[in-house]
Amino acid sequence: MPATLTFLTLAATAALLGGAAPPVQSCNLTAENVRQAGEGCDRAWMDANLKLNDLTMVGTHNSYKTAIPPAVLAAIGERGKGLDYAHRPLEDQLNDGARQLEIDVYHDPKGGRFAHPISVQISGQPLEPWRAEALAAPGFKVLHVPDVDVLSGCPTLIGCLETIRRWSLAHPDHAPILLMFNTKTDTSPVPGGTGALPMDEAAFDALDAEIRRVFPADALITPDDVQGSYPTLREAVLHDHWPTLGQARGKVWFALDEGPEKVALYRGQRRALEGRVFFVNTDEASPAAAYLTLNDPLNDAERIRAAVKAGFIVRTRADADTVEARDNDRRRRDAALASGAQYISTDYMQADPRWPGGYQARLPGDAVAVCNPLRAVQACDGLAVERR
Repeated sequence: MPATLTFLTLAATAALLGGAAPPVQSCNLTAENVRQAGEGCDRAWMDANLKLNDLTMVGTHNSYKTAIPPAVLAAIGERGKGLDYAHRPLEDQLNDGARQLEIDVYHDPKGGRFAHPISVQISGQPLEPWRAEALAAPGFKVLHVPDVDVLSGCPTLIGCLETIRRWSLAHPDHAPILLMFNTKTDTSPVPGGTGALPMDEAAFDALDAEIRRVFPADALITPDDVQGSYPTLREAVLHDHWPTLGQARGKVWFALDEGPEKVALYRGQRRALEGRVFFVNTDEASPAAAYLTLNDPLNDAERIRAAVKAGFIVRTRADADTVEARDNDRRRRDAALASGAQYISTDYMQADPRWPGGYQARLPGDAVAVCNPLRAVQACDGLAVERR
């Protein structure tokens, strides 16, 4: 994107911020930092000069997950300790500043595969009619562990996506949202339970199609958008071809957080990810490299820094399995925030009142998106990119 904006763009910016647009000539969009751009030009300078990979945001892990009934937790015993967390509805998380959401999907082309979880028998609580109806319908389902951790704020993928789409349309100025997926193929941990169907290339085609039913092309950032005319996605990323913040506002993008086998199925015979919706978690040398999941900001610190500096986007985790929250251990969180990873995932954007110490993982103050500590922090001079 060129470092100049039209008067119409500046006028739209000012309208969003509630003020009059400065004259075009008063905004120096080629300035080295935001403070030199001119009075009232912060937003215009950031939109023109920052790229998607120049940001840092916080989001949630297993964002759809609601609480496991106490009777089910009791039946699981000590193994259930790491599952004992829950999230508020997706729209509440987005209102609170989450700009990364994680969704686990199970292939269910005929419908009804997960409509009778064994945990319902254990808890003695029948599924609500709306939930039972959703689980009976064909299409991808959203849950954590078959027969055990099955209660989702949005049981169908279509329902989750429609919620996010409605929120995005109502907040067109938002920083770009990463929607990270696990495509689950695990068996039920309960004898006699119902496990997942396999994910093959046809299933991945169906997943892409289901997403495009909800999000039109102009609401998405896809691998093709980033690759442009470069021969591979990796080359585009190494040449800093991510969209600018101005181009990315109000949009979402998808990442497939899977290992090499599923990534290979998703790519098929493509050179990179041509025509696909998802970016994929892969190593930095792959022609499809753009996004990496590096979940341990303590042990992966050097790799995260190197990847971010090279131009890749990284997601890491501030906490896992309720461990940090129970002990109010902030070391992993602080390492994640300082790591340079663009998206930091947590189960505790809000503290769990059951655990002493009030552990949380979020950006300071009311910031929702800030300039990346490795790539752009000096240029932004402490100004937030987006606030609640």
